Amino acid sequence: MKRLWAPWRTKFVETRTAGCVFCEVQKEPDGPANLVLFRGKRCFAILNRYPYTTGHLMVVANGHLDSLEDLDGETRAEMMELSTHAIVVIRGVYHPDAFNVGANIGEAAGAGITGHFHIHVVPRWSADTNFMATLAETKVMPEALEDTYSRLRAAWEK
Repeated sequence: MKRLWAPWRTKFVETRTAGCVFCEVQKEPDGPANLVLFRGKRCFAILNRYPYTTGHLMVVANGHLDSLEDLDGETRAEMMELSTHAIVVIRGVYHPDAFNVGANIGEAAGAGITGHFHIHVVPRWSADTNFMATLAETKVMPEALEDTYSRLRAAWEK
């Protein structure tokens, strides 16, 4: 059996909150502290606090609903529009080679935050997996999360 180690995710696993992080962040003002990039009518875009790559963000439904089929059509449509816009913004700022876009619905599917549907938008580069992650159990993030927030927020507003 092969194992994929992601030691940088330990902080995420160990810092669970009692409530839903997506519900709580909606009560806060937008900014580098909560990493909300944009709020739509039914959804919002937020940077992943424990990203797999620079620019990794999520599009989150405002309502605390478990799964895609629980959302009304207008929310699903806005989620797709925001996910598409996220790709445009990230492509313009970081020029990735590709993207992973998707949702992990339920704990067995790998959802780190269950019970509140969200879509991940993850930029990818041809060489974003290298010896550091493979041998040294270290993820190299070329930019501070606060800088990523500033760059993507400014581009999103254009």
